[in-house]
Amino acid sequence: MNDSGGGAGHAAQSKRKDARRNQQTLLDAAAAVFVTSGVEAPVRDIAAKAGVGLGTIYRHFPTRADLVVAVYRHQVDACAEAGPALLATGPTPHAALGRWVDLFVDFLVTKHGLAAALQTDNAGFETLHAYFLDRLLPVCTQLLDAAAASGEIRSGLDAYQFMRGIGNLCIGADSDPRYDARQLVAFLVAGLRRPR
Repeated sequence: MNDSGGGAGHAAQSKRKDARRNQQTLLDAAAAVFVTSGVEAPVRDIAAKAGVGLGTIYRHFPTRADLVVAVYRHQVDACAEAGPALLATGPTPHAALGRWVDLFVDFLVTKHGLAAALQTDNAGFETLHAYFLDRLLPVCTQLLDAAAASGEIRSGLDAYQFMRGIGNLCIGADSDPRYDARQLVAFLVAGLRRPR
């Protein structure tokens, strides 16, 4: 019996894994650059951060909008996956909530400029917003419920209002260096604690 087909299948699977890993590296690099420089950052900065050539980025993401949307989805997924992991490994549910909120704020900073990058694609923006809510609301609810069940925070907090409040605190943070949205968000999270 000839086993040569299995080797070819394994090689193709290995290439797909490498391609996914390379794409994840690009998305991580783009997200990091977007956090510090906004979504209009030069693609060469992203390529340098990822350690790849410009052609590699354009092969994966032919337009800036493609790259921004991919980073947005990548960060939503990372933020969604982080919630349960932080809850499982954090010292307390409130600490896990605080770490998750830090990640959420990073995401919101990256998100700035998304509408401009998509220009007039309102349907695309709406689809992304629905994806954002579908993935992140349940995670935020889980974290708030766990912190409330442990007695660390007040119960009955609405995840949508909480996330919306954080989002509102982040508005304008990129245009005023004297405004520290992270500090205000930290005060908000600290203020959730139950009075002792």
